[in-house]
Amino acid sequence: MHEVSLNRVITDYLTGREIMDTTYEDLRQALARMLVEDRKYPRESVLPKYELVYEVGGESQSAVVDLAVFGPAGEPLLALFFCPGEVGTFIRESVAAARIHLPAPFPLVAVTDSMELVLVESRTGDAIASGFYAIPLWWDLAPLAGEHACPPFGEERLLKERRILTAYTGLGGPCCGGACSL
Repeated sequence: MHEVSLNRVITDYLTGREIMDTTYEDLRQALARMLVEDRKYPRESVLPKYELVYEVGGESQSAVVDLAVFGPAGEPLLALFFCPGEVGTFIRESVAAARIHLPAPFPLVAVTDSMELVLVESRTGDAIASGFYAIPLWWDLAPLAGEHACPPFGEERLLKERRILTAYTGLGGPCCGGACSL
């Protein structure tokens, strides 16, 4: 199932900019609101539809982190992905995306279908918690990310992770009418 445009404009909760509404945008907006209002994340620390651009086999590719959370010094802390299906089937793809982020990987990855959420550490790919309360409060996020630090991978490993991400992305097929564009 692909994200499709609903042919209307809404105001993005995080940026205040007008964006196209899609079949999944209401879920992204609710997740952003949860991070800011419930988990107390500073609005400016959360970037919506954060694009990861990378290269595989000489071809430029891209993937999108639904909500990317950065610390005060710009360090990546959490990559949150919405998945339109069984959460477990999207974890490996999401971890690969977090690992290829440069100059440093996102140490924590959250994958949710809006009913279930799994928090994973990028270094090992292991689940460390589940449920929406697994998302730490803002003041607990950096220490948790530090406990699960993920040092940058070497170029050979990054190439493998990029290929994994490309393969998973390719399984989804082309985006419906460009509705998934940034």
